[in-house]
Amino acid sequence: MIRIARGSTLVAVAVAALALAGLAAAAWASAQKIDEIGGNSSDLNTPSLDGCPIQSPDGLSLYIASNRPGGKGGLDVWVATRASTTAPWGAPQNLGEPVNSAADDFCPTPVGKRGLFFVSREALPGACGQGDIYFTHRTAPGAWAEPQRLLCAPAGPNSELDEQGPSWVDASGKLRGRKALYFSRNSVTPNVPGKIFVSERQNGARFGPAAAVTELNDATANDIQPNVRADGLEVVFSSNRSGTLGAQDIWVATRRTLGDPWSAPVNLGSAVNTAAAESRPSLSRDGNQLLFGRAPGPEGSSDIYVTTR
Repeated sequence: MIRIARGSTLVAVAVAALALAGLAAAAWASAQKIDEIGGNSSDLNTPSLDGCPIQSPDGLSLYIASNRPGGKGGLDVWVATRASTTAPWGAPQNLGEPVNSAADDFCPTPVGKRGLFFVSREALPGACGQGDIYFTHRTAPGAWAEPQRLLCAPAGPNSELDEQGPSWVDASGKLRGRKALYFSRNSVTPNVPGKIFVSERQNGARFGPAAAVTELNDATANDIQPNVRADGLEVVFSSNRSGTLGAQDIWVATRRTLGDPWSAPVNLGSAVNTAAAESRPSLSRDGNQLLFGRAPGPEGSSDIYVTTR
């Protein structure tokens, strides 16, 4: 442990910056299919579309989106569990109603011990747009509260377009009392390329108006599905901007402190990215593991991959 004399603020910032730079610069190992890693369930990937992988903060649950048989229809949210952070993952289980519906329900994001953000395209009364961000919480093992839709624009983050990839950032209370939700907004019909936005939590509960994160967005690219590391200092997302190896690649940006702008995004390279489409990346709480989806084959087929630094 590095001990810093009281009042040495500049030294503390410098040490933190060096630690961040070291982690962000660490090379990623070649990505592997998650079901091919020792002991993990072979059901983590199927011939169907499997993607949107993300771990719970304690590392004991793995949430995914899949349209595999046994769901409610379209994409559903599923969860796999394990006994410890070194144990293998079990077979995913469907979350059931009220989270899943006959429409697409995807991009799950677990929060704390019981909370869950996700996106639904169910055409409910009062829906803001094509796909809206919802929040629910677990009331008992296997049971979930009725999901609540976040506010529509301009008061809240949901819009007439398709919201995707919600990423909750609390940074263990280091945001000076602020809590934020990063996400992307795009549309296929009409064609509106994705852009990354952030909405801050207001009055202890509601999320306020969304603002574009300009330093992460490319004017002509499809920048989607951001995921911010737990400390708030690194973000990964999917983009087809110039320099991409395939249809969509995973890119990364960092910042020295929570008050700084994000750095220019950098492509994660060939250990992670391919000529296929890489999407919805997520970092483990310690930032040492990266999960993502890859669609190498025909439309409607996607698998979950994992890599470590």
